[in-house]
Amino acid sequence: QFTNPDPKSGDGSLDIQNLKAADTGTYQCKVKKAPGVQSKKIQLTVLVKPARTKCSIGGSQEIGKDVTLKCVSQEGSPLLSYDWRRVSGTQDLPATSMLNKNTGELLLKNASQEYSGVYSCVASNRVGTDECSIELHVTPPVNTAGIIVGAIIGTLVGLSVLTVLICCWCKKHREKKYEKEVHHDIREDVPPPKSRSSTARSYIGSNRSSLGSMSPSNMEGYTKTPYSQVPSEDFERTPGQNPTFAPSKVAAPNLSRMGAVPVMIPAQSKDGSIV
Repeated sequence: QFTNPDPKSGDGSLDIQNLKAADTGTYQCKVKKAPGVQSKKIQLTVLVKPARTKCSIGGSQEIGKDVTLKCVSQEGSPLLSYDWRRVSGTQDLPATSMLNKNTGELLLKNASQEYSGVYSCVASNRVGTDECSIELHVTPPVNTAGIIVGAIIGTLVGLSVLTVLICCWCKKHREKKYEKEVHHDIREDVPPPKSRSSTARSYIGSNRSSLGSMSPSNMEGYTKTPYSQVPSEDFERTPGQNPTFAPSKVAAPNLSRMGAVPVMIPAQSKDGSIV
């Protein structure tokens, strides 16, 4: 706004309140008075002090490694300048340190445990400063070989346990499957078992046929098959229907199995004919 409410009095000064970086630019003042016109230009550069400065650590924080402390201001007009200092312990920077004031990087070569501590960075320009800090911990190198070996051993143990569990599960599954098949297996190609009664009847029938093929003269020395060999509990017989055998037919052992040859002896009938 104009400094003097009435610029016609000869004062055309401007007041810029709440100055911002966007106000940077070229301004022109033009004065008109008869019989001519004159003008004047002026360049305005708005400077912003450093702000939102952040510190970070780059590289491995191990003994013997190179560590880089970084410092960056996200706001601020150039030219910005950075400076590092040590806050804890001896406030002097390590002898091997290398500082770049323009980039804000502090390089600590061949770090040792004595380098551990709190470091502070100050960013500055013509209109102000800003500061950040960070703590450095220099530790002994990590035994990577031991970690790798431990990881491999742990993996192998885990795989072994998993394999054992899978084998046990498969074995148990096969046993259950086998028991189920044995209990529920119905074989269609096997005929049903014969009853004892049918077996007894076939046994007696075969003996009757053997008796019919023998003559009375060949019955000497023959021992009848005991009825105890026939299962009595399954042999059903109707009362009053006891089997009768012809006098000339006597049960005899199977001669072909005993190696004997049957001999037929002629017999004489009542009328004198030879049979």
